[in-house]
Amino acid sequence: MRYVFWFFLLSYGLIHYYFFGKVKAALHPSLPAVTCLVIFLVLMFLSPLLINAIEGQGSHFVVRALAYVCYSWMGVLFFFFSLSLLIDFYRLLIYLAEYLAARDLSLFCPGPQPIFWITLFTSLTMFAYGFFEAREVRLEKIIVRSAKIPPSVGRIRIAQISDLHVGMMMQGERLKKIMARVKACEPDILVSTGDLVDGQGDSLFDAYPFFNEYSPRLGKFAVTGNHEFYAGLTRALDFTQRAGFAVLRGEGRTAGGLINIAGFDDVVVSGGKPETDDSFGKVLNGLPADKFTLLLYHRPVIAKNSLGAFDLQLSGHTHKGQIFPFSLVTGLIFPMQAGYFNLPHHAALYVSRGTGTWGPPIRFLAPPEITVFDLMPEK
Repeated sequence: MRYVFWFFLLSYGLIHYYFFGKVKAALHPSLPAVTCLVIFLVLMFLSPLLINAIEGQGSHFVVRALAYVCYSWMGVLFFFFSLSLLIDFYRLLIYLAEYLAARDLSLFCPGPQPIFWITLFTSLTMFAYGFFEAREVRLEKIIVRSAKIPPSVGRIRIAQISDLHVGMMMQGERLKKIMARVKACEPDILVSTGDLVDGQGDSLFDAYPFFNEYSPRLGKFAVTGNHEFYAGLTRALDFTQRAGFAVLRGEGRTAGGLINIAGFDDVVVSGGKPETDDSFGKVLNGLPADKFTLLLYHRPVIAKNSLGAFDLQLSGHTHKGQIFPFSLVTGLIFPMQAGYFNLPHHAALYVSRGTGTWGPPIRFLAPPEITVFDLMPEK
């Protein structure tokens, strides 16, 4: 975890330096303007650390306002950096073509100033689109047929939320609308596959009543994600339980005598690795074999000895990258980063794109979702 933190800090600092270089090359600012720009960039670079330090100290309005400015800037800067790299690659191709053809091709390569303004304007436009996309939560519906669902039962409906990140930037009306959509689906079971919370301040506990407005007939179940650990595990578990969820931490239950549900802590909480942890198989094999078994695990990885012991695993964590083209990176780390995947032994994995946002309050080409699964008898 420490190495990830320092890698992020170094990368974020270098991206700020890259932006600074682009501004200087394009606009040739005066010394006072450069001084103001440096102060702004340093503040934006340090603001995530500042927010984390003061979030639990009160001044909720100030912290939330700072968070919106800081993380919005992070989103704009990411778009600017991505577009600029693409343009730099294009310029390199032009220079190579000039060298090989021994011709002046500068006509095909605008100067630094127009490129800077075009890139900045495009970045702001993409951010605006992403801001609204993050608030348009899609409803994904999936039918799963299994011989383990008795015809007499007819249908068991499960609603999945994931990576909601309740905190400074996910609360109030936005959270209320999401939970209203969940309630309108009338699920028999509501599950949260990790990262339900992402806050340290006392205002976090203003949000749990939104979850208590609906109690499915077969219950609400949750597992921890990495952000429950970052936000403080004790506080996160307290919030989740107050919100009415049964937190499954390396255990399984049979809900209503109809369906098995098992859940396990995220790797940063448990300290283990699912790829080598045989406790998954032990817990799953201890559940009634004639019942449909639902496995909840935050990360989209398959645990050792679990295949053949569950029917459907629900995961999240990836956000499908949240902001394209970051999805290209998350896709390398998690090949099954979003959607429905058939697995051996008649099992399946579904990876949610997530319901909320982390960091920048935007999504770009990775819309948020609430997922509804209708478990049906085989035809």
